[in-house]
Amino acid sequence: MKKLLLLTLSILVVTLGLAFVNPDYVSPVEKVIEAAAPAVVKIDVETTTKVSPFDPFTEDFFKRFFGEIPFAEKKAEALGSGFIFNAEGYILTNEHVVHNADEIKVTLLDGSKFEARYVGGDEELDIAVIKIDPDGRELPVLEIGDSDSLKIGEWAIAIGNPLGFQHTVTVGVISATGRQIPKPDGNGYYSNLIQTDAAINPGNSGGPLLNIHGQVIGINTAIVSPQYGSTLGFAIPVNVAMRFVDTIIKGVPIQKAYLGVYVSTVTENTARSLGLKVDTGALVTDVIKDSPAEKVGIKPQDVIINFDGLDIHSSGELVAAVHNYPAGSEVTVTIDRFGKKMVLKVVLGYQDNAGGKKAMEKYHDEKLGLIVDDILPGDREELSIPQEISGVIVREVLEKGYASQLGLNKNDIIVRMSVNGKQKEIDSLKDYKEVISGLKKGDYIALIVLREGVRYIASFRYY
Repeated sequence: MKKLLLLTLSILVVTLGLAFVNPDYVSPVEKVIEAAAPAVVKIDVETTTKVSPFDPFTEDFFKRFFGEIPFAEKKAEALGSGFIFNAEGYILTNEHVVHNADEIKVTLLDGSKFEARYVGGDEELDIAVIKIDPDGRELPVLEIGDSDSLKIGEWAIAIGNPLGFQHTVTVGVISATGRQIPKPDGNGYYSNLIQTDAAINPGNSGGPLLNIHGQVIGINTAIVSPQYGSTLGFAIPVNVAMRFVDTIIKGVPIQKAYLGVYVSTVTENTARSLGLKVDTGALVTDVIKDSPAEKVGIKPQDVIINFDGLDIHSSGELVAAVHNYPAGSEVTVTIDRFGKKMVLKVVLGYQDNAGGKKAMEKYHDEKLGLIVDDILPGDREELSIPQEISGVIVREVLEKGYASQLGLNKNDIIVRMSVNGKQKEIDSLKDYKEVISGLKKGDYIALIVLREGVRYIASFRYY
């Protein structure tokens, strides 16, 4: 009996002791959430997509005999996150969260709901600004931190709405910085990303990644498929986003930077055949006349290995890195010239060579279902379009239209058009508009298109 009593007392003492471990301790994460969560929002988006009611064979038959296809409209809903960064109601999120939204609704932590309007954004950078009307209410605002000063291993805290679970908090560390990963659609790279092991899931997109001081250091934007890894999340550095936010709010077209080089990725074959002293980087194949690159002495066969502190391994990474800066920024570019390393200071130019004074002109062609534009110097750099190639570049293919059915893609170049056998070279947007304005129902039309250096013909009858 005495042994049983002694055992009971021992268990009670141990249990009571455990109950008072760190009795006054408060997690610093708890303080961060208490301060930051009210400014994190849930974003519900409604979009409209157009779908054909026919299968491909029936669609072709219908169009041949009856003309325009009666596309049906389908409503779709999406979910994301964002955060208030300005007391006037401006919210930062991902462009892919609110792209082409018909309706945007914002919900705060306390359950308050607001209608939001799209202010502006950029698909390549994947940042967007939306706005709610405070209506006299004092809105909570997050403080912007400094993503350039991040250290590997420091705390990282994500708040968002993964899978619809509002204001979910996950905690980890900064796993790496300067990550470059391909975008899911294969169209370019996410550049200079922050990697974290704080869990990020669908619905977290657009939400803040915070440091232990409650400051925003990144915008959660991408995850790695669970089949490859479960603790790999990525965020856009907040410093990158803030370089463009004022421009977006002012409604001015974003003028991303322009270096002025044609590049290809260094491979073992190119390195050995040219006698390069590096086996990775962006090989300069040509330099555009009067460009920022030419002005600082960059030459063909130089290899760009670092761009403003970011290691460069491929041509795609260089293009994405350059576009992370607004025109007029001063950066450092490290090149390897057959073993000799040189660090150059470059003032990046404007993609349209107009000093930022000329807004990019785009033409919405409702007849063919395209948005086209003149080829700009920045396009030539990004897509390696030779100077001797002229035409108009496809900025966007509309869902409903001939262009979509013909398989035209973004960045295709229309170099010539033929209507009923009469051909015309397309040297500019003016030429393109002239042809389009003269189209009549029943015309036979051919587009001569250049895609990645290969020409092909897309032909159809206009009804």
